[in-house]
Amino acid sequence: MKQATKIFGTDGVRGVANVEPVTAETALKLGRAAAHVFTQLNPRTLPEGARPKIVLGKDTRLSGYMLENALVAGITSLGVDVLVIGPLPTPGVAYITRSLRADAGIVLSASHNPYEDNGIKFFRHDGYKLDDQVEEQIEQLVFTGKIDDIRPTAGKIGRAARIDDALGRYVEFAKASFPRKMSLEELRIAVDVANGAAYKSTPCILRELGADVAVAHNEPNGMNINDGCGSTHPNEIQRLVKLADADIGITHDGDADRVLLSRHRGARSFEFESTSRQHAGRDRDEQLWPGGNARGQRRQSDSH
Repeated sequence: MKQATKIFGTDGVRGVANVEPVTAETALKLGRAAAHVFTQLNPRTLPEGARPKIVLGKDTRLSGYMLENALVAGITSLGVDVLVIGPLPTPGVAYITRSLRADAGIVLSASHNPYEDNGIKFFRHDGYKLDDQVEEQIEQLVFTGKIDDIRPTAGKIGRAARIDDALGRYVEFAKASFPRKMSLEELRIAVDVANGAAYKSTPCILRELGADVAVAHNEPNGMNINDGCGSTHPNEIQRLVKLADADIGITHDGDADRVLLSRHRGARSFEFESTSRQHAGRDRDEQLWPGGNARGQRRQSDSH
């Protein structure tokens, strides 16, 4: 049987969970390879005794637990610490990576795909998406086994720690992108969070900005992400806008790097998708809503 030579696709690693390349075994190897590469890339000088660190976030898929633990094992086995932040939108993971001055960030998600799928996406220390050359370096380390002999022992093994305030940090960052002189008071907003990564963050952000929020599909169980809801089902947010008599509707995909807006009465929807640059949180003045950006793609769908 011919050995695979490619792991990364156009947007990280993606496929059916527990089927190659999205398996625990490959995730462990990717964790080891990524830990090695990222510590070489980041120019940050570490004080004596300190270890490099990688942020690890995910969406709400059942397989996220399996992949999360495999990545933690791989990364820590190379002497790198892991900061586990749990479910958070992909742009939030990129922001937390920068905020915590980590050497890299990883998010587990298959975006708008059904729950059976999952993926592994890497960010640089500045929150930007990896260059193709860096992905190739990681792939080569996985396939060649060049770092198999690197085995830190005793106190040089990495640690894993859960960061409890990651959600709060992202909420405050997203709120700060909204003009201070403006408010969402007197607006009723219908929100479909797709049982995904934004099930806590988006309703919280909108409420703290003053909106009256009607939330739907915010009870993830690991198997209902994107199931008949979210930005891939625009008719649902149109229905919710009418049902809640909302002024506007907002819906995300599973990892909330995409937002679809539906106007009053649910007659038309517009879609915006964040880019790798926006994941880093650099274009604050152009951000339209949490999880999306005015520079994204626009798509209209009229209901008749």
